[in-house]
Formats: sequence, C-alpha cells, structure tokens
Amino acid sequence: MSLLNRHIIYFIGIGGIGMSALARYFLQQGKIVAGYDRTPSFITQELENQGAYIHYNEDVATIPLIVQTASNNDILVIYTPAVSSLSPLMQYVKNQNYTVLKRAEVLGIICNSYPTIAVAGTHGKTTISSLIAHIIHYAQHNCIAFLGGIVKNYQSNFIYNKNIFWAIAEADEYDRSFLQLAPSAAVITAIDPDHLDIYKTYDALKQAYSDFVTKIQPDGKLLLKKEIAFVPNVANLKLAFYSTNDNYADCTIQNIKIHNGFYVFDILTPWGNIYQIQPGITGDYNVENVLAAVSMCLWLGIDKDAIKEAVAQFKGVRRRFDVQVLNENHIYIDDYAHHPEEIKAFIQSVRKVFPHKRITGVFQPHLYSRTRDLANEFAKALSLLDELWLMDIYPARELPIEGVTSKIIFDQVNCPQKQIMPNNELLLYIKERKPELLLTMGAGNIDQFVEPIKRLMNEE
Repeated sequence: MSLLNRHIIYFIGIGGIGMSALARYFLQQGKIVAGYDRTPSFITQELENQGAYIHYNEDVATIPLIVQTASNNDILVIYTPAVSSLSPLMQYVKNQNYTVLKRAEVLGIICNSYPTIAVAGTHGKTTISSLIAHIIHYAQHNCIAFLGGIVKNYQSNFIYNKNIFWAIAEADEYDRSFLQLAPSAAVITAIDPDHLDIYKTYDALKQAYSDFVTKIQPDGKLLLKKEIAFVPNVANLKLAFYSTNDNYADCTIQNIKIHNGFYVFDILTPWGNIYQIQPGITGDYNVENVLAAVSMCLWLGIDKDAIKEAVAQFKGVRRRFDVQVLNENHIYIDDYAHHPEEIKAFIQSVRKVFPHKRITGVFQPHLYSRTRDLANEFAKALSLLDELWLMDIYPARELPIEGVTSKIIFDQVNCPQKQIMPNNELLLYIKERKPELLLTMGAGNIDQFVEPIKRLMNEE
C-alpha cells in the first residue's frame, strides 16, 4: 500500500458517490484531501466540513495551494473515468508527473488488503452491500465498507471500524472497475444489458462477469441469483443460489406477508433459518435484496439473532424506495432507478404496497447512450404507470447523440396519460396537481428536486 502513503490525496470528481467514499477513507486516515467537482452538493459540503479542500472550477489556477505547492512525490491523484481525459485538470496532473490512479485501482489496493465481500450486479448491489455492512457492523465484526449510496443509519457511504477484519465493497461493472477486486466472497444479483457504451455488446458484459468470478479467492464463496442465465467457472469455489421464486434454490423465502406496509417472511438457507424477519425497509424487490444479504451473512457465520435485529433496524439507503411523504392525502417515493428492469421492479413494488392508488411517475433518463440502447425497454417499464411525466435526458459524462432525446422513449410509452416535462415546470406542475402517489426516478440531478417536491407534497 506504499502508493497510499502519500501525504496529499487529490480527487478529480470528488463529489461522486464512489469517489466520496474514498475521500472519507483518506480523511479518516489523517491525509490532506483536496478535489474538484463540477457543482457543490450535500456530499461535497460534508467533505468540506470534514476538512477537504474542494474547488468547482476546472481552471488549474483554482487547484488549492496546498496541492500546487507540494512536491510531486507527496501527491496521489485519484480520478473517475466519468471525467474526460481532455479535462484541463487531467492534462495538468499528467504534465506534472503526479502519480495518477483510477478510483477502482485505489479501491482494489485498499480492499485487497483484507478478506473482502464484493456485491456485483446490474441491480440491487447498493442495498445488498449496505445491508451486509450494516449487519456485520451491528454484530460487532469490525469492517470497512465502501458503498454506492448514503446509508441512512450512518448518513454516510463509508463505514469504518478499527482493527478491520472484513472489507465490503460495491463491485461496479462500469469501465470493468470490479475486476480490480479479489474478494473472498461475492454476490451477483443480475446481469442485464447496461453500460453498452463501454462494453458494446451484451456478450462482452457477460464475459466481464465471468472474469470477475475468476478474481474470487480459491475456496471462496459465490452467491448467485438463480434466475440469472449465467454459468460461471466455479473451479475451487463454493457456489450457492438464492431466489424468492424458486423453492429449490439453496436460499429462499416462505410465509411472506405484508403488515402495515412492511414485509414479514422466513428465510431458509443451508447455514440456518431465520423466521418472521421484518426488514426496516419495504418494497417487493427489497425482499430479494434482504434474502441475498442475510444468506451471505449466515454463510459467513454471523449470529442469527444479530442478523435479525440488524435487518429490523436497517433504515435503507437514500434514494432506494425512499419514502419522502406518507400521509392520508399524498404519498411521495423517490428512487435511483435508471435502468428499465429497476423501473419495472420499483413500480411493481409500489403497486403491491399501495394497490389502490393512482401512480404518477417522473422519470429523468440518464445518458444518451443508455437511452438509445434501451429505449424500447424503458417505454415498456414506464407503461406500467397511470401517468408519466418524462424529463429531458441527463447527459452526465456524455455529449449529445444526434436523434436521441427523451421523445424516443415517450413515443413508445403506452399509459393512460403522459407528457414531456421541462425541468423548469416540474415544481409548478406538482404544486397545481399534487398527485395521489408520486414517484421520482433517475440517476441524474433529479435528486435536487426531492426536497422541494417533499415540501410541496406536505402542504395542505
């Protein structure tokens, strides 16, 4: 870990959810942490409050003096692949001959120093990895966790104890980042087409998951969702399957009920059973997430009573089936769903919990390439709504693609009511209409609307 002994750590893209978890780690280690991000956010504000030096202008003159005046050998630069190589800051740090590493490389260096539990998959990995980390922390098995969302129990995407035994990491398939990890145990939740801007073909994506499996330590554990059409090379691995629908899976559920909007069920595994478990989070797809997390923790030997108590006290992850308003007149739920399968699962879960409500959904597509590649699938998922308000595409790291707008989704949506919703009209429309049950979905800057919408939906 000699690279990580540098005194100053400079991040390009420090406000990202994965980058900020690393920034919190280095702050905890007593390093000087500085970084750039495009816009201030609650995450960058928290990092600044913890002592990080952050600038919001790409002009190299705005780089904090503590970085500019340090010797090259004292600085480690960490960047996210979402930042263009043509960025003035990327050009500057390379010209200065700083040591420059991708976020995934640094995460691998840290986690591979410990037995690591990695959670991979197109959907569910944030909630599952967060719940595993919460259970292990609650059971007083010291851990370090780098998570892809803000866990409400800790108001952080980073969990740390001294005398670390386990590392828990969300294993991100974007840019093949998860191939930097060498876990002792892994969960794979789903392998659906995504990030085709990187992989080009679905076969290439599946090959990356096969490569990830080969990174698991000899005699390591792999917990796989049974419905995945994926046959991993499991030589020298222990393999188990989980499913909420297939009673012949190694890990499954029974006696599922809904009580006051929350699920209660039994979990059956080869390593023990837990009866009448009631998670502190709701949503149909979260039953599957809880099954995966609990199964892995039982496999690791965590005490059953501690698991049951921890699951009951788990408050969930911000922007994952995140109930913002729940009163007699209105319900408002926010979710990070940005892939068709996630949107479908989210809407179906809401219908199960609130079966007689009229559902209005606001969706902001994320990335031109994902919109182009999955427009038909988005339309089918969004057609499950009673009413759709479709926002413009959030570009993130991408430049526009000719002919690709939200309209290529909109034209194929078949729901009773739908309309294109300009960003600057959304709050006014909500104030006038106040839907009975409102959902917001997306991975872009739609999160900036959550608090204003919450205030409007709570108004009499």
